[in-house]
Amino acid sequence: MLLFGSTFEQQTETLSSRSERAALLELRSSLGLRSRDWPIKADPCSIWSGIQCQNGSVVGINISGFRRTRIGKQNPQFAVDALVNLTRLVSFNASRFLLPGSIPDWFGQRLLSLQVLDLRSCSIRDAIPWSMGNMTNLTTMVLAQNTLTGLVPSTLGQLLGLSVLDFSQNSLTGSIPESFGSLANLTVLDMSNNFLSGSIPPGIGTLSKLQYLNLSGNSLSSSIPSQLGDLDSLVDLDLSSNTLSGSVPPDLRALRNLQKMLIGDNFLSGSLPANLFPAPSQLQSVVLRDNNFTDALPEMLWAMPTLRILDISGNNFTGVLPNSSLNANATAVQCNISGNMFYGVLKPLLRRCSFADLSGNYFEGRIPDYLRANTSFVSNCLQNISRQRTLEDCASFYAARGLTFDNFGLPNSTQPRGEPTSNRNLIILASVLGGFGLIVLLVVLLLLFLCIRKRNGSTSQRGVGVGPVPTETTPPAPGASINLSSLGDGFTYQQLLQVTADFSDTNLIKHGHSGDLFQGVLENGISVVIKRIDLQSIKKESYLVELDFFSKVSHTRFVPLFGHCLETENEKFLVYKYMPNGDLSSSLYRKSNSDDDSLQSLDWITRLKIASGAAEGLSYLHHECTPPLVHRDVQASSILLDDKFEVRLGSLSELCVQEGETQQSKITRLLRLPQSSEQGASGSITATCAYDVYCFGKVLLELVTGKLGISASNDTQMKEWLEQTLPSISIYDKEQVTKIVDPSLIIDEDLLEEVWAMAIVAKSCLNPKPSRRPLMRYILKALENPLKVVRDESSASARLRATSSRGSWNAAVFGSWRHSTSDVAAIPATSSARGEGGSSMKQAGTPGSQGSGHDGGGEHSSSGGRHSKEIFPVLSDVQDVERQEQD
Repeated sequence: MLLFGSTFEQQTETLSSRSERAALLELRSSLGLRSRDWPIKADPCSIWSGIQCQNGSVVGINISGFRRTRIGKQNPQFAVDALVNLTRLVSFNASRFLLPGSIPDWFGQRLLSLQVLDLRSCSIRDAIPWSMGNMTNLTTMVLAQNTLTGLVPSTLGQLLGLSVLDFSQNSLTGSIPESFGSLANLTVLDMSNNFLSGSIPPGIGTLSKLQYLNLSGNSLSSSIPSQLGDLDSLVDLDLSSNTLSGSVPPDLRALRNLQKMLIGDNFLSGSLPANLFPAPSQLQSVVLRDNNFTDALPEMLWAMPTLRILDISGNNFTGVLPNSSLNANATAVQCNISGNMFYGVLKPLLRRCSFADLSGNYFEGRIPDYLRANTSFVSNCLQNISRQRTLEDCASFYAARGLTFDNFGLPNSTQPRGEPTSNRNLIILASVLGGFGLIVLLVVLLLLFLCIRKRNGSTSQRGVGVGPVPTETTPPAPGASINLSSLGDGFTYQQLLQVTADFSDTNLIKHGHSGDLFQGVLENGISVVIKRIDLQSIKKESYLVELDFFSKVSHTRFVPLFGHCLETENEKFLVYKYMPNGDLSSSLYRKSNSDDDSLQSLDWITRLKIASGAAEGLSYLHHECTPPLVHRDVQASSILLDDKFEVRLGSLSELCVQEGETQQSKITRLLRLPQSSEQGASGSITATCAYDVYCFGKVLLELVTGKLGISASNDTQMKEWLEQTLPSISIYDKEQVTKIVDPSLIIDEDLLEEVWAMAIVAKSCLNPKPSRRPLMRYILKALENPLKVVRDESSASARLRATSSRGSWNAAVFGSWRHSTSDVAAIPATSSARGEGGSSMKQAGTPGSQGSGHDGGGEHSSSGGRHSKEIFPVLSDVQDVERQEQD
């Protein structure tokens, strides 16, 4: 991806237009720019950073990454009206500069001379104005990584000079306009990670200059247009993580300049055209994972000399590996061919794989010595190695193809003795009757439980000092009465001024998104934190939400509220207990007691304690409050720690009742229809417990890896980091996780198993499909007994038992495994997510943000069923029932 908007070189000329100088000063004021960047007494053309002038007029403005003044931070807005007076402006780059608000309609009516517009990561929301189709001089339009919503304006097809169009990582809906087929000069089209639907316009195949096409992470359906094969200049094609179906058109063989073909995580089927990968080929990455491809893989694909990443996992490819000779100049390849139906002996071409996942196939024979390192062999028919398929499974697979299976050396290869037919019939009958009786017993017990629960009229709660379960915690209407007598002491404004030294900067802890936090000490010597809420810049409902919550709920996992001050009109104050160890983001690494000013990291036992404590608080919100509550701001800075590192959840201003039914029905899942996403059509984060689970997964990864800022990040770097990190988390290989573990942790073998378990739980939370993330109650149980996660479920048979045991919490975490959009686009190498996301990430985590099959160690369906994957768990039916009961 090209980078735009680099800092302009300082000019030697001066600004000659007084009106333009006045416009710049107005812009300086409205955006709250610092004097060090734009000194008011200096000439803008020669001194101001990011200002480019030509013939005495301003032609370019670059404020990318600038910081606002303290006053400017208090009420940031999309306030750039002064740009209309800069009549010769051709470039405006405000990427990574906070501009919360909507793009004004006058952009497309007044800024007609603009050629470059870069508003990446500016917190812009709402719809793209249709008037922007009038900006016909534009060559670059980058609006990525915002929260834009609504339809993509078809009027943008009028921007015939457009070369770069990047709308990625937003919440845009609807279809891709057919008018985009008129953008003949387009070289980059990135609309990934939105909520776009419909089919891919065939007209895109006429864009002969297009080099980069990324439409991944949407809900695009129908088939891949054969016209894409006419994109002679295309280098990067990413259509992954959609709902595309049908076969791969053979016309794509004409893409001789293609280096990346990423079409995984769709519903594509059939066999690949034999000549899809012609020679010579420049392909470096081929990702076809999690589709329904069948038959043999084109032999040419194995021998492409430039190939670096090959991921064909989760399909129904079959056949033996070819006897291709190794090219001396060929690059090393990261190979993932797991979850298919390959068979026969392992061939020398696998020497080329720097990493190989061969699990979930039917390979037989012995393992060559050169493959034992960095290779997964789980669930095959190989000799003298553990965790392989049963003899019956292997023998029946080979017999169905008219082949002889040599079982010499296969573990558990002893044939079971046959039993008389009568005995087998008796056993079958007894099993059926016993199962029926068990179902009847469970139904009776469930009815008794519901009757007792209804009679008691209350929900059981975890923790010490838990108050009554709130029956309703929606934000009260302005002016609604709240029982202040249950909210601690009422402080006067003068008291708080004295406590905080007139809210001095020395007492300022940080600027929170719901108010500024100050430290203070009451007259009785108790340390407190006071949140000052400016109602002119923050919604009134935010502090009312917290007051309403604290008036109805008392739980040890939430930061204690000592009191409040509501006497002033424009400012409100909430007083909390001071947490000596701050929050997780500041305590993961602390200054040591030594004189060298070094940092000391939290030990593993403390990290696990923090994870369990946070999960307990979230589990209370999700499962013990009626209706369920969603935190919506789960990150390291929201996890406060007292003097014993006990968790007290804070940042409760975003709390709200879970929105209605967010799960899909069984029919929807069975038909593999598109899943729900992290964000609604409005672009705001949906109030679902699954969103909290995704965010909590990022917190768990932060504890495992020691990488600060993961849980608070949602940008491209986060997505890339997740793509590099998640493949190192495997239920089959504990040692893989050592690649990502915080190097400052000192852990023995048992503790490493706990780290491994937490990483597995984190990965399950980061499933980009919200309906397939485990419930928080199961996450809590997994963290309370992490060794059970990896020891009881380490064998294939145990995982099958967990999957079939619908009532177990391990069934929720080890249902069946599948790759996803937030997983690496290939195989583990050495990086988000919304998501997701969701991950998405919609990453991701992340995080669309938002299938199926048996476990890799179980029976394989020869009727076209795919293997389940070891990346993300699918929820068991028990979770579906429980979530329906909650709603």
